[in-house]
Amino acid sequence: MRYEVLVGLKIKDSIKYQAYRDAMKPILSEYGGGFSYDFWIKETLKSESEAPIDRVFVIYFKDKDGMNSFFSDVDYLKVKDEFFEPSVEATTIIAEFTRD
Repeated sequence: MRYEVLVGLKIKDSIKYQAYRDAMKPILSEYGGGFSYDFWIKETLKSESEAPIDRVFVIYFKDKDGMNSFFSDVDYLKVKDEFFEPSVEATTIIAEFTRD
């Protein structure tokens, strides 16, 4: 069963965020992961989070262990430090679920 996470972000530097995506995708692929949906959103009508959101996506992994391994990978953490941290203002995990 595939493990998926629905994520909302507030992007503060879209160019640097795209550099993050470009740098992390090969590492994500090594763990059997990818993106199944990805949206820029203009307006949030309702949110249980106080954090603003302007980007929503679904990231998937072969299983939850694969997700945990990816997010603790040393190479990924370097990419996250260099590109994600300075480009993202807020992160909201909306849902985590498994799917066939």
